[in-house]
Amino acid sequence: MRLPIGTLCVLTALMLAGKADAQVSVGLAAPLTGPSAILGQQMRTGASVAAERLSVQLSVADDGCTADGGARAARELVAAGVQIVVGFLCGEAIEAALPILKQANIPTIAVGVRTDSLTDRKTHTGWLVYRLGPRADSEHEAAGRLLTRLWQKELFALVDDGTIYGRELSESLRAASGQVGLSPVFVDTFRPQLDNQIGLVGRLQRAGATHVFAAGERDDIAIIGRDAAQLQAGLTVAGGETLRSQGDIPLAAGTLMVALPEWSDLAVPEVAKAFADRQLLARGYVLPAYAAVEVAYAALNGTGLPPADLKGRDFATAIGNIRFDDKGDLTQNPYRLYRTDGTNFSEVTVP
Repeated sequence: MRLPIGTLCVLTALMLAGKADAQVSVGLAAPLTGPSAILGQQMRTGASVAAERLSVQLSVADDGCTADGGARAARELVAAGVQIVVGFLCGEAIEAALPILKQANIPTIAVGVRTDSLTDRKTHTGWLVYRLGPRADSEHEAAGRLLTRLWQKELFALVDDGTIYGRELSESLRAASGQVGLSPVFVDTFRPQLDNQIGLVGRLQRAGATHVFAAGERDDIAIIGRDAAQLQAGLTVAGGETLRSQGDIPLAAGTLMVALPEWSDLAVPEVAKAFADRQLLARGYVLPAYAAVEVAYAALNGTGLPPADLKGRDFATAIGNIRFDDKGDLTQNPYRLYRTDGTNFSEVTVP
């Protein structure tokens, strides 16, 4: 039987209205057991508050930060009928989960996985993955871009602690310097975990360095700054995001740090209040997980319809605007430059 056109229009409208009224279903995969459980609980806290405020149905699965756990979590979330998955902290877990989620046509927004290959291989793997957190090389790029601008007219040195992390970070800054016609006056590897770095500071003085980027652990960098101050070397010390960690030795006033922001400092007031009202601390992965649920909700347009491609779209979140490139990485590097007064860090405006 052929229905009148008017009846068809009404039926179509009712079907679309039914889809629009369907609740958005988001899955969270996080390490809720094992050594990383405290970070997984941060993700769960942030995602749960966002789901509550947006009226999103949240299904939670423990990935255990392992390959087996990641695969198991993916199967659980597929069975739960989620439309987008957020979370993941460990590369092993997400790499086991993504083929399963891809087969179910479920996009994933990774919150804590930094491995470059996760998105670099996207064309080959076809994984439906987007990264809300930074890539592993984001710190390198930011250090090169920010410090070469700030130190254009300075006599700077580069030192590292000999670890893979330290060498790669130092070499990336050295390469970035060369690309803009700058050259360090001194390059060296220092021995970490010493009681003092007076010898290193002396070598920096003899080289004429007024600024030094030290790629290593927080306390080693703090010792360099302390000894430089005691020797009145007139040396500005800079380091990477390891300076965010807790340490036994105070950082010298004026020490520079290339690092991610404290997300709680960026949180929009109403979201900060939502956590305060619930007596919850918005630290660590709490706000990134909250933002991931916001992106998932917006990607679904608040409906039960299948999500569109997330790349090239602007998503307003509690921690700022989010936009993904063709590979699924952030289009804007979130790392910034900070200076400490010896107690607190404040952001430095780089020309």
